[in-house]
Amino acid sequence: MDQLKIGKFIAEKRKEKNLTQAQLADKLGITDRAVSKWETGRSLPDASIMLDLCGLLEITVNDLLSGEVVSMVDYNEQTEKNLIAVLKEKEQTDKRLLKTEIVIMSIASAFLIAMVAIGALIDMQDWIRVLLIGVGLIQFLVAACFAVRIEQKAGYYECPACGHLYVPEYAKTLFAMHVFRKRYMKCPSCGKSSWQKKKISKD
Repeated sequence: MDQLKIGKFIAEKRKEKNLTQAQLADKLGITDRAVSKWETGRSLPDASIMLDLCGLLEITVNDLLSGEVVSMVDYNEQTEKNLIAVLKEKEQTDKRLLKTEIVIMSIASAFLIAMVAIGALIDMQDWIRVLLIGVGLIQFLVAACFAVRIEQKAGYYECPACGHLYVPEYAKTLFAMHVFRKRYMKCPSCGKSSWQKKKISKD
């Protein structure tokens, strides 16, 4: 998707409706800074407000993602192109999230090891040693929970028995046995429990 083209299209349609950025933002319940970011191509509208935005500008979602009014002759072809573009963008976002998960756990692990090492190697009162290790452990557990949330939301898990791809519930992901990004879970489609691999796309 061409964000600059989409941004110019939003600005054009907003002006046709004689709306300022602030007025459009007010109708959508957002800040005018968000509208400015759309129109300068720095970001895209969130999916949660896309329909409302299209309604106010009297365009279709297909028009919005195309950055122009799509003729009925080209409508189906353009819809497919926009859908593919959205799916590719989601895949890229999921890849970035999974890289972020690695960074978070690396930092959390290093901090925990540092706290344990300081507590073990430096002469100090026992309560300070326990406090240091406790702080390291707590931050590690918080980071781990956050990392699991990222892993749960980014991409899909694939059942090797039936090939079903799905996003599991957070609690099931958190408490499942795992080896790196493979988790032992029950497939909601076939009901079989197995080691399921993380996949970014449905291809």
